[in-house]
Amino acid sequence: MTQTNTLPTIQQIYDVVDGTWPAASTHEAGPWLIREGQGGGQRVSAATARQPVRAEELAIAEAEMAKRGQPKLFMVRDGEAELDGLLDKAGYVIHDPVNAYIAPVGPMAAVRPPRVSALLAWEPLAIMLDIWETGGIGPGRIDVMHRAKGPKTGVIGRLNDHPAAAAFCAIHEGIAMVHAIEVLPHQRRQSMARYVMHELAFWAQQNGASHISLVVTQANEGANALYTSLGMTCVGQYHYRLKRED
Repeated sequence: MTQTNTLPTIQQIYDVVDGTWPAASTHEAGPWLIREGQGGGQRVSAATARQPVRAEELAIAEAEMAKRGQPKLFMVRDGEAELDGLLDKAGYVIHDPVNAYIAPVGPMAAVRPPRVSALLAWEPLAIMLDIWETGGIGPGRIDVMHRAKGPKTGVIGRLNDHPAAAAFCAIHEGIAMVHAIEVLPHQRRQSMARYVMHELAFWAQQNGASHISLVVTQANEGANALYTSLGMTCVGQYHYRLKRED
């Protein structure tokens, strides 16, 4: 894909999240898009609004999520202040605010990690599954990776002749998105995540992507600092609203 200096919008990033980290199923219910996550985490379980919503229509989404045994969870995106206020009044609390980062692949792909420090692999190797499990990325999230369509890969990181990290990357409409970066605790603070990002940027470029992106919680200060230092730009946010059940 031809490289451009114009960054994709946050709305495009929302589509890339759905395309590279897909729910088990989705369907429309009133003004809502309902996602069935099947243990794949918040991104594939949260309901989103397809159009402006009235307070009385919250019950439609709540019933659909309850039917699937899922928490009452909504994703609130940029430009949805009215929905945010509605959920706040209904007793939903803000949960896990997220930053969305993106960068052209070229500069990041131009730097290659040290030899054998980041190796591409798909299907996932057993050691990758073990590393992800250590970080709480279990079978439900692995199933999400298998559901992703289009070009995708995993990466196994190695440091000091030992396994160090695992990550997943997929491409949707010319934008690569990195998910599930997990570095083993004893291998951190040695540039492993940086090596992973450079290797995945090179892979993304080779597979036709113009940009590389990811989403990360705002509370993860170290990761936010890393992605900024790699030249990535925060183009927007989203957060969840969660109804805590007594």
